[in-house]
Amino acid sequence: MKKIFILFAFLTTTLGINAQKFALVDMEYILKNIPAYERANEQLTQVSNKWQAEVESLSTEAQTMYKNYQNEVVFLSAEQKKAKQDAIMQKEQAAAQLKQKYFGPEGELYKKRTALMTPIQDEIYNAVKDIADLRGYQLVLDRASDSGIIFGSPRIDISDEVLSKLGYK
Repeated sequence: MKKIFILFAFLTTTLGINAQKFALVDMEYILKNIPAYERANEQLTQVSNKWQAEVESLSTEAQTMYKNYQNEVVFLSAEQKKAKQDAIMQKEQAAAQLKQKYFGPEGELYKKRTALMTPIQDEIYNAVKDIADLRGYQLVLDRASDSGIIFGSPRIDISDEVLSKLGYK
């Protein structure tokens, strides 16, 4: 409640609420109605699952090597123990490196998501901007985000208009 009061106070004092025009969009609704977004999500899921399987395969190999090592340790010489331990560590490191390569902050999944989603997001942004410019909106809020919007009149929701501008529905 305090957030809403602060947001309202900010809007009235800083922007002069009487002279401003506002609109709402529902990004979840818009994205659900864009087939390219759904296809991109499916691609990302498939690639992610494939890469996860690769990482898990290496991890499983390392675990199997370790279990075998534990069963054989009493029969191995010091050199053989060291060699097996090194091989296990290398396999574990390879799994960790592969996981980082695919799923790290700048990993392949991040790059693929950016490549697939950025054009869709840019298209939506441009449609919202065009509508805002055409209608004179100074502020367009996303009702789907956790911004503290309790109520927004359907009259100021331009989600369907954005979809129409993008050629959907």
